[in-house]
Formats: sequence, C-alpha cells, structure tokens
Amino acid sequence: MADAPLLSLRALNRATLARQMLLARRKLTAVQAVERLAGLQAQAPNPPYIGLWSRLEGFEREQLTEAMRKRRIVRMSAMRSTLHLMTATDALAWRPLLEPVHQRGLLGNHKRALDGLDRAAVVAAGRALLDQRPHTSAELGQALGARWKGRETASLAALIRNNVPLVHLPPAGSWNSHQSALLQPIGHWLGESAADIAPATQDDLLLRYLAAFGPATLADAGAWSGLTGWKAVAERLRPQLRVFVGEQGEELFDLPRAPRPDPDTPAPPRLVAEWDNLLLSHADRSRVLSEAHRARVFTINGIVRGTVLLDGFVAGVWKIERAKNTATVVLEPFTRWSKADRLGVQEEAMRLLAFAAADGDGDESERHAVRMP
Repeated sequence: MADAPLLSLRALNRATLARQMLLARRKLTAVQAVERLAGLQAQAPNPPYIGLWSRLEGFEREQLTEAMRKRRIVRMSAMRSTLHLMTATDALAWRPLLEPVHQRGLLGNHKRALDGLDRAAVVAAGRALLDQRPHTSAELGQALGARWKGRETASLAALIRNNVPLVHLPPAGSWNSHQSALLQPIGHWLGESAADIAPATQDDLLLRYLAAFGPATLADAGAWSGLTGWKAVAERLRPQLRVFVGEQGEELFDLPRAPRPDPDTPAPPRLVAEWDNLLLSHADRSRVLSEAHRARVFTINGIVRGTVLLDGFVAGVWKIERAKNTATVVLEPFTRWSKADRLGVQEEAMRLLAFAAADGDGDESERHAVRMP
C-alpha cells in the first residue's frame, strides 16, 4: 500500500459519476443500465424511473415498465435486504449470497415475535400458500396467523419474505403504482429460465460492485451489500485489482480498466432521485456528499431526499409538488449558487417535469414551474 497511487476526493467523485452515468447520459436500454448500475434501490415506485432518466438519453417510462412486464427486470429484496430493481439474471445469481443479510434483518426486527416458533414449519406453510397463487404480504400474514394463533401476522409474513426470494409482481413498482404488491417466488415468476442461472460468488459480487461504484474500500462494499467477509475476497482478487490510497489513507480497490476521469472533467447539473444508490452505496459518502449536509438529505424518518449535483457534489435537494394542475420542482440550495448553476439546474428541472408529466404523454394542460429561494 505504501506504493499505491493517491486518489484525491475529486478523482473519486469523477470516477464514481462516470460509472454511475452521471457525467454524461448514455445510450442504453433500461435492462442494460440496471445491469451496469448493479441494481436500483426501489422501495418507492417512481425513483428508479427518475434514476434512469437522469442517466440515459431519451429514456421513456414505458421502457422500464415493459422490461418488468416481460420479466427481464424484477423488483425484489436484495442488497441490504431492501427492495431493488435488478435484472432477472442478477436477481437469481445474487439472492442466495444475500441470505445472511436477510436473516440478520429478520432477527433485528422480529426476533422477539418469532421466539419459540417452529420457523421451518411456518416457512413451509408459506411456500405452500405461494405455490397455490401469489399473495400480498398482508394476505400471507393473515393466512399464517389463522394457524399460528396469537402470533403477530406482520412477523409471520416477514419470516416468509426473508426466507423465500419473492418478486413483487407488476404493476407493483411501476410508475405511480402504490397498491400492495402480489408476491411470488422468483423461480415461479421466471419459469424454466431460472434453472439456468448459477449462484454468484462473493468474488463476482465485488467485481460488479467496483464496476458500478469503485474505486471503493471494503467497508464501502459492506455498506452497499450488507455482507461481511470482504477482506478475504479482496485478498483473493488482489492480483487482478488496482489498489489506490485515498486522502485519509484508506485503501481503495478498483478494476484495472475502469474509467477514472481527470478530476477536472466537467460535471453537469443533475437531479438525482430519492433513495438513489449514488448516496447509499458507500460507507464514506464524502465522494459526493459533505457530512455537513447529510442531515438535510437523510431525514430522521428514513427518507433519502432527491438531490441536486453541482460540479459533481450534492449542493441541494429537490422535490415535485403538484397542485391545481401545476407541477413544480421546488429546489432547496445548501449554498449560494452561481447564476450559471441556477440556470442549469432550472433547465434540468423543466426537463424532469416534462418526463414526469402526470399523464405520461407530456400533457400540455399541466403547467410546469420551478421554484427556489
């Protein structure tokens, strides 16, 4: 490590933005983009659409919706035991690796409610119910609660969700869709193709992580995935990785041929979606977000707000407000923006409103506006 080249904070920023397609929009399909991004955080339906809009040229909402309908992209619990959109191939390959993350999450939230329960019997009963037909989480809990009387139905349902890889069936997860998701085991949803995908190794996962989010520390890989044991993985792979050192002396791993643009590469204004993985995939977020601004992005009620990138770093937050047939992007700068930055963000905000128009067709009757201090 003594001979490892130094990577400045700006160099880390530009490398990450390049991998995340936020330096320049790319010409890719929704499936190709979701694969390159190693999934999109998706506990709310609309942010993944905005996440792809901010990264792809000419992206239209129907492209992602259709990919979910055609079972090429699935919505399911994955990294950090949180909902993601992933390619069907990655979902099948990665979910077995993430089993410990789901078990840890289950016990962290429901251990007391599940104490003394024959969990294997409940899981078997849940699988039998899902073999009959898809169920919502509430339906699973109610059906199991009728057999295991006195148990919390929400905890019974959580036991199934964390032990059986379940897909949220469309239209759940599609634009503006807020109904309770029907759940189905991924093998049932994908059919015969599911049997052709071999489980990934943790070595595979690190390489994919670095391709999407590197250069990164092993703590970063853990923050993204929820998995432990990365030191042994890095030692196995060290001969085929490049190693750098960060400004705080941290060891950073990367793929040899991954893009690492000049730190002075221009970074255009970008509106980044709520819960975007750009902000959720590193233990140290300083490559994009100053600690001084963290509390204004990560709220006390668990929301990760939509952010404004200026010169590659978070410089404010944004949201869309709708009232009386008017859609407004409300901007909240963290610092004083230059005139050029204000104009650039306002133009990007108007493009976002056109993309997110209420009817999906750019309805001219919906007025669009941008408001900021």
